[in-house]
Amino acid sequence: MDYDTINAADFGAGLSGLGLNILVRDVLATTAFLRDVFGMQAFQPSADFAIMSYGGQVLQLHADDTYHSHPLPSLLPEAGPRGGGIELRLYNSDPDEAVAAATAHPHAVTILQGATDKPHGLREAVILCENGYAWVPSRPLHTA
Repeated sequence: MDYDTINAADFGAGLSGLGLNILVRDVLATTAFLRDVFGMQAFQPSADFAIMSYGGQVLQLHADDTYHSHPLPSLLPEAGPRGGGIELRLYNSDPDEAVAAATAHPHAVTILQGATDKPHGLREAVILCENGYAWVPSRPLHTA
């Protein structure tokens, strides 16, 4: 798929496997955060929608108001965090670099946990974006 030019109908029809769609208050701000901190690629970003690519995988960002006829927005809080209980793990992002980038850029983020070596063999951090989603950059402590 050519994410730069594909239309919505062809994009939707071409998706397969497991999809990740994240409802956000501000698509352009979240796009900038994901690009600046994790090096994601953004395609067709607008106030309503963006296609994001990371490690060969695609995810979508949708503005809340694009889900006007969907039941999910009725569950979203007006303010505060949204993503309690979910971690969005980015296995190809260095946690030290991500924390530094998140701190250096003017993004409304919270470093919930700085880069830390974990007993499950990963070095990881937890960065909350302005929507309250927990983004977890991680890398192996040792490579085989």
